[in-house]
Amino acid sequence: MTRMPGRRTRRRRGVVAVLTAALLALPAPLAFADTAGEAATPAARAPVPALTWAACGTTDVATAAGVQCATADLPLDHDRPGGEQVRIALARVPATQPAQRIGSLFFNLGGPGAPAVQLMQTSGASILTSLNERFDIIGFDPRGVGQSTPSIDCKVNQETDGSSPRPWPTPVDLDVEALVGHAQRYVDNCLANNGEILRHASTADVARDLDLLRAAVGDQQLTYFGFSYGTFLGATYAALFPDRYRAMVLDGPVDPEQYADDPVGLSTLQGAGFEHTLGSFVDACKADQAACSNFGGTDPLAAYDALLASAATTPLPADRYATDPRPVTADDIRDVTLALLRAKRVWNVLATALAQAAAGDGSLTRALVDLVVRPRRPDGSYDPQLDRFFTITGGEQAWPTGLDSYVERGAREWVDVPHFWGAFAYSEVPFALWPREAEDAYDGPFAVPGSSPTPLVIATTDDPATPYPGARSMVAELGNARLLTMYGSGHTAFGQDNSACVDTAATTYLVDGTLPAPGTVCRQETPFAAPQQAPSQVSATAVAALAGAGAPGPVATGR
Repeated sequence: MTRMPGRRTRRRRGVVAVLTAALLALPAPLAFADTAGEAATPAARAPVPALTWAACGTTDVATAAGVQCATADLPLDHDRPGGEQVRIALARVPATQPAQRIGSLFFNLGGPGAPAVQLMQTSGASILTSLNERFDIIGFDPRGVGQSTPSIDCKVNQETDGSSPRPWPTPVDLDVEALVGHAQRYVDNCLANNGEILRHASTADVARDLDLLRAAVGDQQLTYFGFSYGTFLGATYAALFPDRYRAMVLDGPVDPEQYADDPVGLSTLQGAGFEHTLGSFVDACKADQAACSNFGGTDPLAAYDALLASAATTPLPADRYATDPRPVTADDIRDVTLALLRAKRVWNVLATALAQAAAGDGSLTRALVDLVVRPRRPDGSYDPQLDRFFTITGGEQAWPTGLDSYVERGAREWVDVPHFWGAFAYSEVPFALWPREAEDAYDGPFAVPGSSPTPLVIATTDDPATPYPGARSMVAELGNARLLTMYGSGHTAFGQDNSACVDTAATTYLVDGTLPAPGTVCRQETPFAAPQQAPSQVSATAVAALAGAGAPGPVATGR
């Protein structure tokens, strides 16, 4: 299938020698219509899959009650509906008030590469509990992800052989040959361990899958909630199928045109965003030392810098984390900070880890690296979500192919992003070497007709992973969209005890289509509260208890 047309021609030729958990009855299916435009419609329509729902769970952890699972066989290439198939895994929790049921609510947690099925198997509809009365909550693992098959996995040690080099290089000690060699080995592993799915895992492929899944559950129109990268999936669906959705919430939005055609610009905004949110965190520590576990006193930023300098010279022991007691490096501390800055409700966990590290104990930091930053599967191998992020974005985004641009930007970020520079340009070199291009990627236009339902775009003013300017750009590009702003910090706004104002507005819109008034601003209500007392022995259970109960949050886009 030829690449979907966009507003501009994308040049991608040539090859030159990157807290998942924090920390998120309608009538018969509508016939496939032509109103989405000729470019959006494959030559042949794949048949609507039949879904057989059954109680399901996971052997790894306790199973939530009431969860049902199914699989759907869909075309690997939507141009060839009778050809090779992919199997898409789904999970649902049926509406708790069947007499008042509106239909199904599909959601995507972002990434790209974030699975939904295991989350529902372990947590039910927790991330969207307030909507479960009126909707069947349905999560699905997009093609190439999670329990869907084939599932992308580069089969590497994410710490030593993943997309991000360790230790982070600097302009002072940069070995370009070693940096490129590391990136090439990662790319080679990804190519060697995955097949044709790499050519057919674009967001547009997933949007077409979603349209068939919508029909499979009997909904004439889609009701959708997308977080983070899931907002790009939603914008793509709205562009391809503007008459096939009834309501769409896009929380933690990216600028869709920038996401597709200027990923370097998005990366630059993210770097500045994480630095700004680190400033918000240290300001909160100054204002409430008890909530910050007394880390840093009157100058937490200076204390943070001193901790990094000390750990760079002498890694910290992690003896209380028996599962993996290796010493903690400065890069480990930075990784944990990047992960936990995304959700204000776990800033106290970050503060506890930093306070203990400053006292010479890296155990909690090491546990957070293994449980949140680079999580392991039960057999000890690394979860491949970072591989899925790399291969999916590498296949459809317009990354530069010239190595010099990454080296030069890395030097600038050493100055402009002084705490997190290594997570950006230097870790993005594999994109310059990636030879695969998704066959059916779609890069616009993303305009939503006035005759379509108006998507609700929710954005947080201090969101490090999807910075607020991207929300304004998304609204402008969609044209027919309504912006709801949450004044606060962290990645995404709905749920997670962030704002009753946001939750009410989104729920009202999804249930009856009523949008909040133009210009509505909600305020974050998440407290920066003193954590529970740290346990004497660090474990996965102890870390979960320290973080407190609550629905898992969405995955940050790209970091």
